[in-house]
Amino acid sequence: MTDDSSHADANARLFRSVLFVPGDKPRALDKAKDLGADALIIDLEDAVAPERKSEARRNALDALVRYKRHHLFTVLRIAEPGSPDLAADIPIAAQSQPDAVLIAKLEDPEQLSAVRKRLDDAGYHGPVWAMIETPRGVFNVEAIARQAPLNRLEALVAGANDLAEGLRLPEGEMRRSTLEPHLARLVLAARAMGLVVLDAVFNAYADEAGLEAEARQGRQLGFDGKTLIHPAQIYPVHKAFAPCAAELDWAQSVVDAFEDPANANKGAVPLKGRMVEHMHLRTAQALLAAALTDE
Repeated sequence: MTDDSSHADANARLFRSVLFVPGDKPRALDKAKDLGADALIIDLEDAVAPERKSEARRNALDALVRYKRHHLFTVLRIAEPGSPDLAADIPIAAQSQPDAVLIAKLEDPEQLSAVRKRLDDAGYHGPVWAMIETPRGVFNVEAIARQAPLNRLEALVAGANDLAEGLRLPEGEMRRSTLEPHLARLVLAARAMGLVVLDAVFNAYADEAGLEAEARQGRQLGFDGKTLIHPAQIYPVHKAFAPCAAELDWAQSVVDAFEDPANANKGAVPLKGRMVEHMHLRTAQALLAAALTDE
């Protein structure tokens, strides 16, 4: 059975900034709760050296319990399907009960169902997120998204570093633009199934202008937000995903048009030389709500 209220809650939240925090860094885990990111991903996977995995799991369990007291939205990233680390990561999810579990390097719907079953068997019945970071994962992303209702999948997360390596893309400024057609497939699949979709990390954490430009590109592609690797990236990403003054003016005019008694019960109304429908009203209301949240 699908929990429609869970999907509605996920889509009602802001996920502009979703910060990865390595599980083996106690100081970073302690600071993360006060940084103002929309969500935190405690990472047990790529960010943690193999010899520190056990320490990371202990730290993650402690941090997730503390984060709940601060009402933070927390995600636990576990190992990829088939990894020997997965068996040790899953009990941490069951014990800590994060708001979501992010499955690394998910490549097909069979893997999603298999990990979902292992999580359920361990006692974690909450939502899962899928990290799509390989050519095979992108190739199968529509099939993965279609399995969302059965597996309580609520979000797709782009992993551009591994994807670029898998595609054999050269380093350089053109890499992001070369990836955009593949990233757009994630957005399309997510929107078709009502999922949250998050853009990939920006590695040059000291390049604020570059980060903001890439975040704006992500917003233009349709992403809900961006995953981050450094606290300094939070504000530029919030700025990039914030609606501009012109968007807010348009949104308010749409709301005003539908609230006009003369337009009562109309499915479409004229506004500044164009027709707007209820889908435009929903978009306008979401923009205004996001602006209020950001104040």
